[in-house]
Amino acid sequence: MPQRQRADREPPCPPQSKSKPPIQTAVSLAVLNLAEGEVVSFGDIAKKAGHPGAARAVGAVLAKSSDALPWWRVVYSDGQLPPCNPGLQVERLTAEGVEMHGFRVLSSPAGRFA
Repeated sequence: MPQRQRADREPPCPPQSKSKPPIQTAVSLAVLNLAEGEVVSFGDIAKKAGHPGAARAVGAVLAKSSDALPWWRVVYSDGQLPPCNPGLQVERLTAEGVEMHGFRVLSSPAGRFA
């Protein structure tokens, strides 16, 4: 006679709500939570999104976002701006109080370069 599973046992698979959100959603939320003047790296966003080591994936998500996300607040870990539209990025960062030297962040009101 087969055994019946007891009702008080946990199901063999965890509920879907406990799984990580897709990286696109997690990255979008992490970037949307950046404050004006807060500059962080692609790696910082990957870590905040729960996907450490996925800096390139962060770049891919931001590249597809156009202006839906404040992409200009995300730079390389050394402060260098990525090659995609650096002039506009400098303009937007400067307007938020970020100190620049060419296409590199020197300091920002918040974030990695504060």
